[in-house]
Amino acid sequence: MEPCNRREMTRPEIQVRHSNRPRVRPPTRAPPPARSKVPLKWLFRVASVAGGIQFGWALQLSLLTPYVQELGIPHAWASWVWLCGPLSGLLVQPLVGHMSDHCKSRFGRRRPFIVAGSISIVIAVLIIGHAADIGRLLGDSMVSRPRAIVVFVLGFWLLDVANNVIQGPCRALLADLTGKDQRRTRIANAYYSLFMAVGNVLGYATGSYSGWYLTRPIWIILIVTALTWIGWFPFLLFDTDWMGREIYRGKPNEGKNYHMGVRMGSFGLMLNSVVLGLTSVVMEKLCKKWGAGLVWGISNILMSLCFITMLIISHLAANIEYTRDDLPPEGIVIAALVVFTVLGAPLAVTYSVPYAMIATRIESLGLGQGLSMGILNIAIVIPQVLVSVGSGPLDQLFGGGNSPSFAVAAVAVFASGLIAILALPRLYVQKHSVLV
Repeated sequence: MEPCNRREMTRPEIQVRHSNRPRVRPPTRAPPPARSKVPLKWLFRVASVAGGIQFGWALQLSLLTPYVQELGIPHAWASWVWLCGPLSGLLVQPLVGHMSDHCKSRFGRRRPFIVAGSISIVIAVLIIGHAADIGRLLGDSMVSRPRAIVVFVLGFWLLDVANNVIQGPCRALLADLTGKDQRRTRIANAYYSLFMAVGNVLGYATGSYSGWYLTRPIWIILIVTALTWIGWFPFLLFDTDWMGREIYRGKPNEGKNYHMGVRMGSFGLMLNSVVLGLTSVVMEKLCKKWGAGLVWGISNILMSLCFITMLIISHLAANIEYTRDDLPPEGIVIAALVVFTVLGAPLAVTYSVPYAMIATRIESLGLGQGLSMGILNIAIVIPQVLVSVGSGPLDQLFGGGNSPSFAVAAVAVFASGLIAILALPRLYVQKHSVLV
């Protein structure tokens, strides 16, 4: 065998050979994506929480020291009640801040604490505002009110703790949203300061104005109004859709039945408006004869019966066969149109009686009519928001039809009718007024 010509390479040769090879660079990681800036309107919305917080602080600073003395706490001891503020700030804010830093909630780190603090503030304000009443229920006399004092102190301390629960996470949320951008951090805190000023203005204005109290009769009007609009709003939202979807069994963008139903529903609303106008003409005579509260109550119960009739019509329409060109029987359509028409009478009452009642009652208290209309509008808008948010998921939960919303409407309106019949005539039928 021939000797092998291969020889061992020396170390310098190995180094030279390796140095001639192309170097393979390790794969580089892509830089992290740049964090998009949060819109300023988001920072504005988050900072608006400060308005509510400061509103509560302003009311405390201006009114609660006089209030505790009216309950019977001596002036020398009044400052001890305020001890909760610094103590809760010393203990609660660092603790809540640390907990929110490590919170793993799917709603975010800060939001659960802000929501919990807001609910606690509502509870605390109700306790403080009704401390004397709660104490009386627990056994206080008109002279000695120790139980009311205890209830008040508990509510006051809860309010301070709740305010501190919100403040820390709210500030931290602003810092989360702005990051290291110093300019946006300054803007966010300027927004926060602005809403603190707004809250102070509103809080101190409330403390300086003596006409904010609305009496029990006004509360009854507002409650009846709110329940009435829980009934009306589903109908106003879904009336023509109900006719097209559940009476004509149509679907949007599928065939002609849905659009035929919508047109028939519009015809029913036209008849509804005719009855509304005719009822408005005789409204004064009805209220003069029976009393506005009784007229309102009867009209709401009539409205509840109409909604129940709509549920029955929906059930019948879903369980009978349509034979003539897949269109509903004439009896079903006529029944639906009759319901639409009859609802014009309760709508006329809703458009007139509550406004007359609230305006007259506010006038007797010496308050402005603009304020009375604003107060009544709150009782209308809040139910509309609730119905707008809740009716869609509720209907979807029970199959996607409109019947669940109409069922809730029927119950709410029936309850409002009973309240109006039982409470409003006794409070509002007067000798020298037609609608009150």
